[in-house]
Amino acid sequence: MRDVWYKTSFLLDQKQTANGLAQDRFDNYKNQPLNYKFPESFTGKLPVIGKDKPKAAIIREKGSNSEREMANAMYLAGFDVKDVHMTDLISGRETLEDIQFIGAVGGFSNSDVLGSAKGWAGAFLYNAKAKKALKNFFKREDTLSVGICNGAQLWMELDLINPDHKVHGKLVHNDSHKHESSFTSVKIQENNSVMLASLAGTELGVWISHGEGKFNLPEVEENYHIVAKYGYESYPNNPNGSDFNTAILCDKTGRHLVTMPHIERSTFQWNWANYPKGRKDEVSPWLEAFVNARLWIEKHS
Repeated sequence: MRDVWYKTSFLLDQKQTANGLAQDRFDNYKNQPLNYKFPESFTGKLPVIGKDKPKAAIIREKGSNSEREMANAMYLAGFDVKDVHMTDLISGRETLEDIQFIGAVGGFSNSDVLGSAKGWAGAFLYNAKAKKALKNFFKREDTLSVGICNGAQLWMELDLINPDHKVHGKLVHNDSHKHESSFTSVKIQENNSVMLASLAGTELGVWISHGEGKFNLPEVEENYHIVAKYGYESYPNNPNGSDFNTAILCDKTGRHLVTMPHIERSTFQWNWANYPKGRKDEVSPWLEAFVNARLWIEKHS
């Protein structure tokens, strides 16, 4: 009965989706059930916040979105959050010198007309004050960052995650050659990420929304610090065809994270398209990533 109901969508999908993936979606949607494994220590309660709040900033460009969700996740985790637009960095009004945690927010900067985050990267590369502010931030050892979706494309475009690689990984067009927006799942593996190491061994639901979310990673898997993979390797659970089924990646220090899934849009029970039955959680396990960031900064301040 589900296939009968799905058939019309499948016929339309065939006209929109490249590489025969409409057929894969039709074949696989019923064979990729969402499975969850929450952290054993997870209470679902909002964190208790002290009076002293470390400073965090969201960085956005014209056309960006999800800045409010990112700011709210940081705020709930105990940060004093600042809104930073690229014009603040370009003009020198903001230098990030007193900021310890930055988040580069979701798309679609400059409407993606130059390709995802390429125009945004250019704003950093070709404006001396913005370039210096970001370079100095990444040079410091008491800082953390997260790039989500368009922000992940930005960090990868600027070669900030694997700066020592000769051939840099990039985020390229999805195998379907179209924008994908869906609720999927990721498995967090053993990892060195400050934000996500405590969630290793869990499997969580999360939103994705991107047109260029395929991790193109030219080196062998061992040369990357892969934090999480999609729950299934095949489409549509893996919405983009990423090398090594990569969903989330970090640098070798564990301090800088790039994630295509929108963890900041998945912080409440009611955000999820599907949530474990009977739970009355105030927040989802994803908020722990931002709490971990605050705890690390407090420890290293």
